[in-house]
Amino acid sequence: MQIFVGLGNPGAKYANNRHNIGFMALDRIAADHGFAPWRGKFQGKVSEGRLGGEKVILLKPETFMNLSGQSVGEALRFYKATVEDLTVFHDELDLAPGKCRVKQGGGHAGHNGLRSIHQHVGEAYARVRIGIGHPGRKEAVAGYVLHDFPKADENWIDDLLRGMSDGAPDLAKGDSGRFMNAVALRVAPPRSSNTAAKPAKTPAKIKEPQTQEPAEDTRSPLQKLKDKFS
Repeated sequence: MQIFVGLGNPGAKYANNRHNIGFMALDRIAADHGFAPWRGKFQGKVSEGRLGGEKVILLKPETFMNLSGQSVGEALRFYKATVEDLTVFHDELDLAPGKCRVKQGGGHAGHNGLRSIHQHVGEAYARVRIGIGHPGRKEAVAGYVLHDFPKADENWIDDLLRGMSDGAPDLAKGDSGRFMNAVALRVAPPRSSNTAAKPAKTPAKIKEPQTQEPAEDTRSPLQKLKDKFS
């Protein structure tokens, strides 16, 4: 069994914030793969289903971001799961918008949701880092992550969420490489060439020099003889 956690803040006010893209990822997975309706549990919302042959629990903590670990710890204890069974989907300032990376273990890099999870269950869990870009100044980060995605970002967000949903069964069985391939096929699909190959140019024909036929000799035999000795 696997537990996928998406990080965000509860309520309509935050629904489209950059900080909530972890919630968005789980919503797409649940919708695309026929998971059970969301229900309240573990200080959050839970949905159960299967990805490939794996049973998967989806959890969206509703404790607000900086207390996410309380919800995650409660879920792991209930299911008798270990931190190795846990994958967390979260926004990542250090990745460009539309980029996605899978990481196993490591620090929290100042992310309040990850910091809280570290405190409650440790750091040896997998993360799906979803790039939202950086505002450029440290003091602008709080306002940036708690601001809605602009309209112009809708296309790449949709492609990225669909890609993560496509690859979710591979992620559930521990194949992060195939998961990333599924994301890439949505975000940067291979281009199909509709341009017909240009025919090879026919070499230009070389014009042969034209030879001029000699004019007909109309002289009489006597004139020819005369001209010969003149």
